[in-house]
Amino acid sequence: MGQLASSVGQFCQMNVFVCLVLCHLLFVLLGGLVFTAVEKPLEEELRAEVEELRHSFLQENPCVDEGRLSKLLQKALSVHDSDVAVLKADADERRYDFISSLCFVVATLTTMGGHASDEAKLFCIFYCTLGIPLTLFILTRLSNLLLLPVVTHAPLNHLHFYWGLPYNRAALVHAVLLTVLVVTLLFLLPTFLIFAIEPDWSLLDALFFCFVTLSTVGQGGNSLGRSWGPAAKETLELLITCKCNDMHLLLKSSNSTALNGFPSSTVQNKLDRSK
Repeated sequence: MGQLASSVGQFCQMNVFVCLVLCHLLFVLLGGLVFTAVEKPLEEELRAEVEELRHSFLQENPCVDEGRLSKLLQKALSVHDSDVAVLKADADERRYDFISSLCFVVATLTTMGGHASDEAKLFCIFYCTLGIPLTLFILTRLSNLLLLPVVTHAPLNHLHFYWGLPYNRAALVHAVLLTVLVVTLLFLLPTFLIFAIEPDWSLLDALFFCFVTLSTVGQGGNSLGRSWGPAAKETLELLITCKCNDMHLLLKSSNSTALNGFPSSTVQNKLDRSK
């Protein structure tokens, strides 16, 4: 009877967690829609205003070459914090389309921050007040339910029972291997991939982009895939968003390994006797 009650309790707990995850996904999608509705009109207005100024300048100064003027403006914009493409009225680059807004929402909920208009800042305060605690809770529960059994407990037990390592040493080996895996998957491989697909970037630029993106300080003034098509840029933003969430999950798991990987002497003695 007690086992049945325990099974029912676990089933209900899992269903509640699934509902929380679905509500969180809807919350993120809603945030993306709201930021798109608030920010996109302002971006379009700014784009039209600058394009009108550019067109008027070319009409008043016919001796100025349009191509050279575009290069000059592009160089000036590259050192500006704004990431809005204003050199062509029909430019495909958008900062606040839905995918970009969704990326901003996830970045905001994972405490990375971002730029916004006054209206969006007010909504962002309310949105983050609810969203950040919910996001941290969801990530913690995902780590406890999915990552800890696979990433922490199973490797530790394998090293301890099958390789015969003392539990403390097994935990140390596991922590080192997990650190190497995280650094390789989240820093080294993306760095070489970005270096390969961005001909204008150096290896240091690619490494810097990976570091600042994953360390919650933004993108360091770099905009990856600026010359790509809109579909490729949207895919890239989603991949970066998923990468940031994966990093938070792995850090949660690594933190649990550091806190729980070295058991007390009583627990270790029980494990040694059961071996």
